[in-house]
Amino acid sequence: MTEKIDAHHHLWDRVRTPQPWIDPVTMRAIDADFDTEDLARALAGQQVTGTVVVQSAQAEAETADLLDVAERTPLVQGVVGWVDLTDPGVTDAVDRLVAGPGGRHLVGVRSMVQAEQDPGYLDRPDIRRGIRAVATRGLAVDLVTRPDQLPGVARLVHELPEVPFVLDHLGKPPLAGPASDSGAAPTLAGDLAPWAEAIHDVGASQNVTAKLSGLVTEASWSSWTTADLQPAVEHALEVFGPDRLMFGSDWPVSLLATRYDEWVDTLSGLLAALSPAEQATVWHGTARRVYGLPATTIEEEQR
Repeated sequence: MTEKIDAHHHLWDRVRTPQPWIDPVTMRAIDADFDTEDLARALAGQQVTGTVVVQSAQAEAETADLLDVAERTPLVQGVVGWVDLTDPGVTDAVDRLVAGPGGRHLVGVRSMVQAEQDPGYLDRPDIRRGIRAVATRGLAVDLVTRPDQLPGVARLVHELPEVPFVLDHLGKPPLAGPASDSGAAPTLAGDLAPWAEAIHDVGASQNVTAKLSGLVTEASWSSWTTADLQPAVEHALEVFGPDRLMFGSDWPVSLLATRYDEWVDTLSGLLAALSPAEQATVWHGTARRVYGLPATTIEEEQR
């Protein structure tokens, strides 16, 4: 089985980092705290040799906590954190995090674009100034967006070619649209057409990579199939190629729709047509390159 880097998962302690978006009825599967022991159990047997933990709250304190976790946990090799991009002192915030416990594990900063209602949010001078400032510190900039925000992402990545961007969850393709609900798989000619066109425009800029993560929760949680995901993954492979795609689980959010091992098996099937070298690039190579993760496995480090 191929070595893997899980480039996108979360950890949270709801006392320290509240998660008010979790509905205890519809999201009962994740209405809990998740720590590194839970993560290790989920990853057991999946050949995951390293992970990147991603912020779940817009709070610098959470990023500091995650960096401390990474310092104490060999499995967690990188942290994509949060800082206020609108703050003129954004580089000072990054420097504070890097100077703290585990600061060497900070590999990126994420902007929660999906929470913004302003259609021009990514065009704002203060946001772009903050993004440039983060990049000057050698960090990637993750973006989590809604599909309708992807044209703004395309403008952003084109106009800031010096910034390494990472698009989370393939920009959240609408995999649970009306056709999917009726039992028919979504298609690029139907439900996915606007997303597919926008992703093509985003991927035209070589400074952006994307994560094959979070797809099962964009589909029907209870009845998704591999066929539902296939058009989006195949389109992403065509647009980005294996060298600009990376595996991520979005665990524990993914538990709303699937087990960890089931997602790995599903993605393995979706990547089966690639050569072994191309598959290895998606499973771990892209994440190592983009986030600057160690080139050795945990087993090698422990020798």
